[in-house]
Amino acid sequence: MILEFADKVWRGAVKADEVPLADLRAAGLQEVAEGVAMWPAFGNVYVIRGENGLALFDTGNAIDAPAMYAAVRAWSDEPIRYAVFSHGHLDHVMGMDPFDEEEGPRPIVVAHEGVLTRFARYARTAGYNSVINQRQFGYSRISWPSTCRMPDLTYQDKLRLSLGDMSIELHHARGETDDATWAFLPEQNVLLTGDMFVWVVPTAGSPQKVQRYPDEWAVALRTMASLDADLLLPGHGLPIKGSARVRRALVDTADYLDSLVEQTLDLMNAGARLDEILHSVQPPAELANRLYLQPYYDEPEFIVRNIWRLHGGWYDGNPAHLKPAPDAVFARAVAGLAAGAATIAGRAVVAAAEGDLRLACQLAELAAQAEPEDHKVHEIRARVYALRVQQEPGAIARGVYAWAAAESRSRVTGQDLLDVYHEVAGGRMWWIPSYTRRS
Repeated sequence: MILEFADKVWRGAVKADEVPLADLRAAGLQEVAEGVAMWPAFGNVYVIRGENGLALFDTGNAIDAPAMYAAVRAWSDEPIRYAVFSHGHLDHVMGMDPFDEEEGPRPIVVAHEGVLTRFARYARTAGYNSVINQRQFGYSRISWPSTCRMPDLTYQDKLRLSLGDMSIELHHARGETDDATWAFLPEQNVLLTGDMFVWVVPTAGSPQKVQRYPDEWAVALRTMASLDADLLLPGHGLPIKGSARVRRALVDTADYLDSLVEQTLDLMNAGARLDEILHSVQPPAELANRLYLQPYYDEPEFIVRNIWRLHGGWYDGNPAHLKPAPDAVFARAVAGLAAGAATIAGRAVVAAAEGDLRLACQLAELAAQAEPEDHKVHEIRARVYALRVQQEPGAIARGVYAWAAAESRSRVTGQDLLDVYHEVAGGRMWWIPSYTRRS
């Protein structure tokens, strides 16, 4: 069933958001190749069966762990020999507890050595990660874990695991993370990409996260493409079946990243400032139209910023930004020139009405920084950012803007910030009256 939906999505007969993933999960593990099964979730889990037992490739998140465990055990009661973490993000590594609690030897968790460093960083930045995930997804309660299931076996570049008649070849790459692992099953000609391929624009920008590596990401994708795999199993989304399709998806994604990198570097080498680059660099039109390269989460503008940060540091080329005045001080100075914060906020309304929401947000933000206790200013700020949420295709941007709108709206009304966040994220525009149909 999974492969049937995957084919329909590739051909455009079914949209990705129309695939009944909850129903597919409820059906349990589904075999997508001989001895290879998939449990489709927010972070996919794969089970590989050999004559010497089972191996997991990724283990999903903590919330889904009981259901995932039940699905695996309904498919097979053989011992789990290995569990491979494709990288250290929590939606891929938090499902080990039920397997560790089984009788007998614990599974050997295998990961790139960088996962250890990531988990140590997570412990140091637990508060920050709680904040940004609440802002991004509107979680009502989130406490970032300070401990994770640690790998038992780590590697640097390559590692081969054996289940007897099934081999798992692990390869390290830097892409979305610096600790990524992708795998190849040579006997089955199956490629497991982790988050190196996820059916959307590569998450190589993500403004609230640590450095990403689009250059090396593209190299790794081309290496995967050279294997001529017959089946691609992604970290998120549905499989891709057929060597021609697999190669096209991987090479297109590599070309997309390479184009952004080369355009950015050309402008950097010519002395351009970041501002000019951000508004000049665009992905090739033919690639931007691919159904698996849509900006539903990350987006090209954020990737360009990360390329700049990777190759040029944080200074954006504007000398006034090197050691600026505090935001509030600058905002009050501008407000003084403009006859007050209310005037700036009014100009934000005009910009929004003219369709320039980028400018509208900047002006509304200045006004709120200049007069942080002015409820009228905050109402305008809330409306401008709520409009921005409606305009943005990417989930990262929508989350940030919804949080900003909720900050101001909750200040004005006294409502719970998270309640307002979900209203804004759900598309509610409170200033437009709702009319009851007359009988």
